[in-house]
Amino acid sequence: MLNTPQPQPDSPQPTIYRIRIKGQLDSQWTDWFEGLAITLEENGETLLTGPVVDQAALHGVLKRIRDLGMPLVSVCPVSSQENRSNSSKEGDKK
Repeated sequence: MLNTPQPQPDSPQPTIYRIRIKGQLDSQWTDWFEGLAITLEENGETLLTGPVVDQAALHGVLKRIRDLGMPLVSVCPVSSQENRSNSSKEGDKK
C-alpha cells in the first residue's frame, strides 16, 4: 500500500484580532506590530487590531508586547461578521 499525498486545503484566511494593552503607543509602532492598526483609548489603553496569519504570528505579536513591558489586558479574535459590521460603522463616520 502506497501513501499518496493528499491535496492540502487552501490556507485559511488570517484571523482578525483585537489586542488590548495597558498604556499608550503612538502610530510610529505600526510597522513594528506588522501593520496592526493602533487605536488609543480614552482610558489610557491601546487597542491593536488587524489580521494575524496564524498562532505563531500571534505569539510573535504577544512577545513584542512583552518585550515593551506593557501589561496585556485582553486578546480577542473578531468574527468576520463583527469585523464587517465595524468596518461599515467606521465608513459611516467619514
